[in-house]
Amino acid sequence: MVRTLCPVCGQPLTMEKPAWHCDTGHSFDVARQGYVNLLTVDRKHSKQPGDSTAQVEARRAFLSAGYYAPMAARLAEIVAGERPRTILDAGCGEGYYLTELGKALPETERWGIDISREAVRRAAGRDKQAHWLTATAAHLPFADGSFDCVLSLFALTAAEEFHRVLRPGGLFLQVVAGPDHLRGLRTIIYDTVAEKEKERSRPLPGFVLERSETVEFSFTLTETGRVLELLAMTPHFMRISKAGADRARAAEGLTDTFQAVCNGYRAI
Repeated sequence: MVRTLCPVCGQPLTMEKPAWHCDTGHSFDVARQGYVNLLTVDRKHSKQPGDSTAQVEARRAFLSAGYYAPMAARLAEIVAGERPRTILDAGCGEGYYLTELGKALPETERWGIDISREAVRRAAGRDKQAHWLTATAAHLPFADGSFDCVLSLFALTAAEEFHRVLRPGGLFLQVVAGPDHLRGLRTIIYDTVAEKEKERSRPLPGFVLERSETVEFSFTLTETGRVLELLAMTPHFMRISKAGADRARAAEGLTDTFQAVCNGYRAI
């Protein structure tokens, strides 16, 4: 059983309904959907941190349609080989990947955290068997050595915190975008697609890199709405010009490439 900690004082939390509480007296309500908000005001850094409601809805619709299913399947193969008892998805979004992992590993205790309350709310609605928290990966509300496996999929790598909550010998699985990831979309929304060298992996204190592989496949979108969903779930959504957004809205479809580098780090 994973031990959760109070984000205010660091004492163990008693996980009961209608609220989780610590002996110091801090209390955190269990939402109707089943998640708990452990993101304190001093760690928000904005009024509504993380993805907006529109971005979360776009990601849920796009991923639920199965366009990234090959990535979810490969992830399940790698993680299943670890035979983990406990998994943390640090930056879980609306819960697609952790929910898919649950189908392959029904006996595994699964936890997902995200800084976006809107994302966590939808994750809790789609999967009642996992545990969902609004929290930040930079300050994980878990006891040392709580997890056999930590995932970071297109999200923040907080190496020190991940190492702390992993048991000795646990696996940190990092998925980052490859250089050709969504090149087709980028060609539409930018006047010039910048060619940048990307590090496949980098040394992380407390870890040894055991594996690094590229997951790549193509997919086709036949509707403008799907192109806009894809755009909304990427960092490009907040960066592009009005002209780039207009070109995306005018696109009648898109054939593109998913390319991600999957790095497996062993905690030492």
